[in-house]
Amino acid sequence: MSAVDKGQLAKLRKQTGFSISNCKNALEMHGNDFEKAESWLQKEALSQGWEKATKLANRKTAQGLVGIHIEGNIGAMVEVNCETDFVARNDKFKTLVSRIAKECVRCAPQTSHHGITKAVLSEEQLKNLVTSDGKTLGDLLALTIGTIGENMSLPRAVQIVGSPGLNLVGYSHPSAPEENLTTGKFGVILALKTPGVLSEIARQLCVHVIGMNPKTVGTLSDPKADNPDEETTFVHQEFLIDPTVTVGEVLQEENIEIVDFIRFESGEQLIVN
Repeated sequence: MSAVDKGQLAKLRKQTGFSISNCKNALEMHGNDFEKAESWLQKEALSQGWEKATKLANRKTAQGLVGIHIEGNIGAMVEVNCETDFVARNDKFKTLVSRIAKECVRCAPQTSHHGITKAVLSEEQLKNLVTSDGKTLGDLLALTIGTIGENMSLPRAVQIVGSPGLNLVGYSHPSAPEENLTTGKFGVILALKTPGVLSEIARQLCVHVIGMNPKTVGTLSDPKADNPDEETTFVHQEFLIDPTVTVGEVLQEENIEIVDFIRFESGEQLIVN
């Protein structure tokens, strides 16, 4: 240990999260040059991550999380899958989902001139998306696979950009909100208009979409289903929070117009309205 600067070693260990032995080797190889040692460690980790990812590529990824991130009138919802529910609860996996959702928002178009613009991203498009630090999301996924040791996949994402005056509201279930991001097995982003301040009703409408799974927004003039339990038009469904009223009645009372919505369920095939 005498050849290694202990201060640099502690800093490198804290900043990179690599083992003491790996950090020590990196500093010894590069004469205690912190930046060169860190760069070497990152390249080694990426190489090992891709090697691990290739070996595990055929393993089924049946678990995972949906992540949502919204900044103003730009939002993104992503699905990231893994092999086991244990890993889906792992903080490193949740951090990965958070990072991917935020990167999708960062790369989205900044304006929409047509009310709302939606862009569906395939797995290939997601893996090739370049992050803020110059890596790709595929690299980021490989690094996490190398760290956790379980196969992971990026099956889908959607970017949503609303024009001025449009509000985006996101919610997931079950979720633990962290800043502007939520993660859970289910996720929804609502695009709505209201002249007033967004209230608790907006979140309740998100909960409704998760629980009742409407297929279209619809209008009050659209035909209703003969059986209310089989209703798939959002405005005609009985409000999940209060089944004595319909969603349409709630929207009228609260002066809210639903423009669009996207609903994700981890493991399902993507359907965009």
